[in-house]
Amino acid sequence: MKSHIVLLFSIALLSLSSCATRTRVVTTNNSNVTVVKTRPANYKIVRVKGKRYYFWNGNHYRKTRRGYVVRI
Repeated sequence: MKSHIVLLFSIALLSLSSCATRTRVVTTNNSNVTVVKTRPANYKIVRVKGKRYYFWNGNHYRKTRRGYVVRI
């Protein structure tokens, strides 16, 4: 009888606990993003907080799979 009570108590505790669900954050794209496929010959590599940026034409670009991206 004690084992049945312990079993029912543990099932009740498990049913009261919440399960974590995966959430997805969707942000709106309020900024203009420009993608450049190839970088020019006169670029400079700049490191900011350990991340590599490419600097040319007065902008800092980041390398992505699509090319080089700058936010304007």
